Amino acid sequence: MKVSIIIPAYNESATLPTILFKILALSFDKEIIVIDDGSTDETAEIVRALNNEIITVLSNTTNRGKGYSIRRALEFCSGEVIIIQDADLEYDPDELPKLLEPFDNGARVVYGSRILQPANGMSYMRYYLGGRLLTALTNVLYHASLTDEPTGYKLFRRELLQDLDLQSEGFEFCPEVTAKLLRRKEIIKEIPISYAPRSFGQGKKISWRDGLRAVYILVKYRLSKRPERGPYHDKSI
Repeated sequence: MKVSIIIPAYNESATLPTILFKILALSFDKEIIVIDDGSTDETAEIVRALNNEIITVLSNTTNRGKGYSIRRALEFCSGEVIIIQDADLEYDPDELPKLLEPFDNGARVVYGSRILQPANGMSYMRYYLGGRLLTALTNVLYHASLTDEPTGYKLFRRELLQDLDLQSEGFEFCPEVTAKLLRRKEIIKEIPISYAPRSFGQGKKISWRDGLRAVYILVKYRLSKRPERGPYHDKSI
């Protein structure tokens, strides 16, 4: 099974090399698509200097956001499964093999849950509580039973993700994709993962405004009557 790993990166020259070396060391068949999202540091140059044939580097001329970068990268994906990998070190690529295991048993969507791994504790309380509130809202609106909706580790069958007609520009990718999957009654399998949150001083970019935007997106798609079908629609899905 070939895997496409999408890495949106904005000014992540300090952590991206470690992420890439960890991924390259994994034994499964893969391709890596790094999207330099208008960085002002050496993010793109560092990736290109690796000169690795399985790594594709795309560059946005300006900072467009995580959602835009993922949508752009989808055009270059050829793997059966797509992984969204943040460019910081909050999520450890060493855990990807266990996140891929459910796909061997027919899974179509897998989320890594920070809540299901108690050792993560409650670091950065406001983000922990914000994530729990977004998850609770998701479960109420969509009659779901998720434990960690805003997790950064999300994995999908490629045809499914490409079929969702994604519109996000920024961090609202997470609530948008979750809402559209749940509207289609897709089963989201959750696997426990570790988590090492970083501070704003270390480069954390998401803010409380993104939380409010996530609430809006969750409510918007709950009320929407538009079918969740995208430009890649395959009637076999």
